[in-house]
Amino acid sequence: MTRIAIASDHAAVEMKTALRDWLAEKGHDVLDLGTATEASVDYPDFGYRLAAAIEDGRAERGVALCGSGIGISIAVNRNQACRCALVSEPLSAALARQHNDANVIALGARLLGIEMAKACVETFLSTEFLGGRHERRVEKLSNPVKEPA
Repeated sequence: MTRIAIASDHAAVEMKTALRDWLAEKGHDVLDLGTATEASVDYPDFGYRLAAAIEDGRAERGVALCGSGIGISIAVNRNQACRCALVSEPLSAALARQHNDANVIALGARLLGIEMAKACVETFLSTEFLGGRHERRVEKLSNPVKEPA
């Protein structure tokens, strides 16, 4: 099974808890990086925590959650070790893995129900990177050039 880091802000703590428990029941090793309550917190702090766990190898994949998924995905993507995709249904989760080798997905707790979130996470974890023509592009995501060809 996969080592998965999960983090959320206050807007998504309920979804984070449900996904954490569901992933653990499926046999995954889940690293819960907070937050634990609905008290207001800043989503970048939790996005950065999750990104650090990916970078230092404590987790292979990550699930980042906030109200919309947008803010925390931006925070995670500040770390060059991460390729975080904001997804809203299983097709975008599959394409994030197949074409972009995403190692983190972001979900919006105010936009998705828990069953759709589970479907996205399930697809994200079960889909492989296609490689091939996509490898060159993914390499550029981790090693950007100042002047594109």
